[in-house]
Amino acid sequence: MNIETQIKRGRKFDQVLDGARKVFMNTGYEGASVDMIAKTAGVSKATLYSYFPDKSILFVEVAKDECTRQAERSLTIEDMEAGPRTVLTQVGRNMVDFITSPFAQRVFRICVAESDRFPELGREFYQTGPARAHEMMTVYLSIAAGRGEMEIDDIDMAAMQFSQLCKAHLFDQLVFNVIDEASQADKDHVVSNAVETFLARYGTGRI
Repeated sequence: MNIETQIKRGRKFDQVLDGARKVFMNTGYEGASVDMIAKTAGVSKATLYSYFPDKSILFVEVAKDECTRQAERSLTIEDMEAGPRTVLTQVGRNMVDFITSPFAQRVFRICVAESDRFPELGREFYQTGPARAHEMMTVYLSIAAGRGEMEIDDIDMAAMQFSQLCKAHLFDQLVFNVIDEASQADKDHVVSNAVETFLARYGTGRI
């Protein structure tokens, strides 16, 4: 099923999407009703259905849009010319903030629990989040290695390893509801250890 062919874009498309975002982010998928979404968006149910014929299609579109918005805000490298410790710390903080955010946790749970209903959501989340961060990391690590600041035989593997280091401890605890949220001190601790571990493996001392 191609969802894009079922979506009609028009004058109130963004208005509907914004209302749906507010409802879904507050109540989740199951808790959101079409009546609630239409009221929050300030449109009639007929208008809502004219853009999105099904609640699941609207949810996927909201999630895709929010994934892109969050990734654009957080998964970027500000200065490709900066040294590895500076860049890794910045990237690590952004990664940890993203994966521990309520939005990312909610989407991850939905991707797992509703994989049959929303297979495209998992792919979209991966492409706008982890895949995008991975691509930027491979570019930066190649630059740093070219300057002699890092010694890496497999850039692709190294980029994946860093992202996994940033998921240590907090990600699993949040996913399994061991903790409700991650403190800033805990996030800083994960990032600091990820950076030091990575530099111990690949750094050349010229940082």
